[in-house]
Amino acid sequence: MFPMLLFVISFLAIYAAMHVLVFWGVYPLLAGHPLLPTLTAGWMALMIVAPVTVRLLDRNGYQLPARALAWVGYSWMGFLFLAFALFLLFGLWHLFVLALGKLLPAATLLTIHRPAASALVLLAVLAAGLYGFLEAADLRVETVRLISSKLPDGVERLRIAQVSDLHLGLIHREEALAPIVARIEQLAPDLLVATGDIVDAQISHLEELSDLWNRLSPPLGKYAVTGNHEFYAGLDQSLDYLKRSGFTVLRNTAAAPADFLRIIGVDDPAGGGAPDELPLLEQADQKNFVLLLKHRPRIGPHCEGLFDLQLSGHAHGGQIFPFRLLTRLFYPLYDGLYRLAGGSVLYTSRGTGTWGPPMRILSPPEITLFEIVRHPQEANEHSSH
Repeated sequence: MFPMLLFVISFLAIYAAMHVLVFWGVYPLLAGHPLLPTLTAGWMALMIVAPVTVRLLDRNGYQLPARALAWVGYSWMGFLFLAFALFLLFGLWHLFVLALGKLLPAATLLTIHRPAASALVLLAVLAAGLYGFLEAADLRVETVRLISSKLPDGVERLRIAQVSDLHLGLIHREEALAPIVARIEQLAPDLLVATGDIVDAQISHLEELSDLWNRLSPPLGKYAVTGNHEFYAGLDQSLDYLKRSGFTVLRNTAAAPADFLRIIGVDDPAGGGAPDELPLLEQADQKNFVLLLKHRPRIGPHCEGLFDLQLSGHAHGGQIFPFRLLTRLFYPLYDGLYRLAGGSVLYTSRGTGTWGPPMRILSPPEITLFEIVRHPQEANEHSSH
């Protein structure tokens, strides 16, 4: 309980500080009007607490107002993020001008904290945000081809489809999931894996979403691991939803859907403990193809060389530029294919949905299709279409 409370307080403090900077940035457009500054500040105060209000409404069964507020509040969050990034640059320049003005008073004329500049920023934010809605709907299929000597005679290839970070619940429902399921049906993989954050709200009442997943029956099954949002949404209802959707949830356990294949899945540390896949990897027969499912794109100590392919998500590829620059600081292996020591490979998905703002900028959503082939003459390649 305390870690969650600390997270909420920290989030609200940071989010409020971002609003303060944006208010400063737009103030030249508001100054002189008797009501606009107060109305703008009031709206921002409502939007600061909107994410928490959404959760409270959702948990208490007020689904319609919760969903309406989620669309408004999280869309606002996306526009605010973009405005914050631009006005942060404004603020740094303004501080520089003020400091320089103490030496050269005429330097204060260089400030861009003026109505025209603020208006230009807001127009740029509006254009970028609208584009972000379009990119969030631009679902891509990323195809990754890898060579393995661990496929036995008679198995020319293994096709694995990965989805991650759908955040199904308030904003993303059947209208978002249906095209994803349809694309996976067209791909016809041997195996489907979900690498966490599949849910993001009180989803026990969304039976139709389970029905959509149950249209998919790959020959080697469907496997999932928990992400941090499975714990935030409520672990019991999250696990129940995944199981009703036909997924086998691997919680620090292993599975063998084929004689040559071992799948190891670990819980996200949001559950209260750091994932420790090393004992499971050490127990795996290295003659088999070892697939590790782990929500966060981090490599466990001494684990390189003990798995063939780790599939992760969580980082969303940054989701909204320029915040991918910040994401990279916390998760250096945040997007795409990474070859590791000992022949291991990590792939970090950009995610199949969105968290918070239903926007993406320079990080389109993806379904990833891995084609593991046994013919060494085939060249490695990574393509998208």
